[in-house]
Amino acid sequence: MADPKGFMTTPRETPTRRPVDVRIQDWREVYEPQSFEHLQKQAGRCMDCGIPFCHNGCPLGNLIPEWNDLIWRGDKEEAIDRLHATNNFPEFTGRLCPAPCETACVVGINRDAVTIKQIELRTIEEAFDANNVKPMAPDRLTGKTVAVIGSGPAGLAAAQQLTRAGHTVAVYDRADKIGGLLRYGIPEFKMEKHILDRRLEQMEKEGTRFRPGVDVGVEVTGSDLRKKYDAVVLAVGATQWRDLPIKGREYKGIYQAMEFLPWGNKQALGEIENPDINVSGKHVVILGGGDTGADCLGTSIRQGAASITQLEIMPRPSDERPAGQPWPTYPMIYRVSSAHEEKDNRVFAVSTEEFLGDENGNLRAIKIVETEFKDGKFAPVAGTEKEIKCDFVFMAMGFTGPEKSPLLSQLEVQLDDRGNIKRDKNFQSTEEGVFVAGDAGRGQSLIVWAIAEGRSTAAAVDRYLTGRTQLPVPIAPTDRPLMV
Repeated sequence: MADPKGFMTTPRETPTRRPVDVRIQDWREVYEPQSFEHLQKQAGRCMDCGIPFCHNGCPLGNLIPEWNDLIWRGDKEEAIDRLHATNNFPEFTGRLCPAPCETACVVGINRDAVTIKQIELRTIEEAFDANNVKPMAPDRLTGKTVAVIGSGPAGLAAAQQLTRAGHTVAVYDRADKIGGLLRYGIPEFKMEKHILDRRLEQMEKEGTRFRPGVDVGVEVTGSDLRKKYDAVVLAVGATQWRDLPIKGREYKGIYQAMEFLPWGNKQALGEIENPDINVSGKHVVILGGGDTGADCLGTSIRQGAASITQLEIMPRPSDERPAGQPWPTYPMIYRVSSAHEEKDNRVFAVSTEEFLGDENGNLRAIKIVETEFKDGKFAPVAGTEKEIKCDFVFMAMGFTGPEKSPLLSQLEVQLDDRGNIKRDKNFQSTEEGVFVAGDAGRGQSLIVWAIAEGRSTAAAVDRYLTGRTQLPVPIAPTDRPLMV
C-alpha cells in the first residue's frame, strides 16, 4: 500500500476553488492549481484494501489502489499506464464524473473517502504536461470498416478502441464540431474545450476519422451506412428531453436546457458576442435540481442574470447518508456544486402548475405550489400557491431516451419498453451488425458508464468482425451501478 497510516494521519483535502467574485467574471475552470506533493499525500490515504470496493463502484473497473500507490511513490509514467488501461478519457471523468468510486471507498465507512477523482485528474494532467500521452496507432489494419454515429463519450471510446484494434473507423455527428454533450452541453467552467480538442487530436493521429456536420439519416441514410461499413455503432445518446406540457407552455422565453447551454459555450469561447438566448439583466427560473440544472445556473450567473431561482420537485436531501442507502451505494445527499457556491437559491418540494405570460405572448412569471409525496405520487399542498417573476425558464428535467430519428427507422432497429434501442448481451441491436453503446441503449446515465459501454461495445464489434477480440470488456448491458 501507499502510506500505511495515511488514512489515519492525513485529512481529506480537495483543491481550492477560485474566489467566487473572481471566477464568475470569466468562463475558466473553477479550481486553483494543486501542488503534486499535496496530491501525493492524498494518494497516500488509500488503504490498498484486500477487497477494493472502489473497483465495483466504478463502472470502468479502474485500478484505483494501483495508481494511488504509484502516484504516492512519484511514478507518474506507470500511474498513467495503469489509469489508461481501463479509461480512455480520465481527463473527462476526472472533471465530470460524480465519483461513485469515492462513495464506495472503504476509508469512507467511518472517515472521509480518498480523493480518487482528483488523483485521477492530476495523473492524466501530469501525463499531458510531460508529453506522455502518445498516439497508439495499430500495427496493421484489418480491412474492416466501422461507422460510429454520435461523438459523445460512448462514441469516442468505442471509436478509439476499434481504431487501435486495426479497424478503419469514421465518427459521424450532426453538430458542427465533434464532442457531443462534452462540447455543447458541458459548460466551459466545468471543462474547457481545449481539453477535448487535445484528445481528439490524439485520436486523429491514431487513425480515427471524424465527420462533423453530417446529419445521418438525412444526408447519409441507414442504407448508405450498411453498404459502406462492415458494422455500425449507434452512440446517439438519450437526447429526447422531458417536456412540461402545462398551461402557458407556448409563451416566449421557455426553453430546454440543451437549447440554452450551447449558446453559453459559444459565448465562452468567443465564437459569438450576443447569443440568441442571453439572460443578461433578466429573471431566470430553472426547473430541475440535477447537474444540468446547475450548469444552467452557472451559465446564467456568468451571463449576468438579475435573479435566478432553481426549483426541484423532490424534498431537500439530507446532509448525511440515508439509512436506506448504506455504504457502498451512491447516496442521495445534499450536494453543493461550484455553481451553487456562487448563487444558491434552490427551492425544494415544489411543482410548476402554470406558465404566465403578458399580452405580447412573452413569459412574465410561473405559478408554483408546494408538494408532498402521498400514495406513490406528488400531490399539491392546498393554499401554498405562489408566483415567481421570470423572463426565462430553462427546463432541466432529464431525458427520456434517444430521439426517434429517421435513422432508427432506416436501420429497422427495435426499441425496448423504456424507449431505448433494444440490444442483446453483445451490445448488438435487433439488426445484425448494428451495435448500441451508451445512453441510447442504457438510458440517461453517467459519463463513466458511457465510456465503459463504449469500450465494451468496441470489444463486441471487434469479435463480430474478426471472430475474436483482445479488447477489454469492462461491463455487460445488464450491469447496474451501486446506486439507488
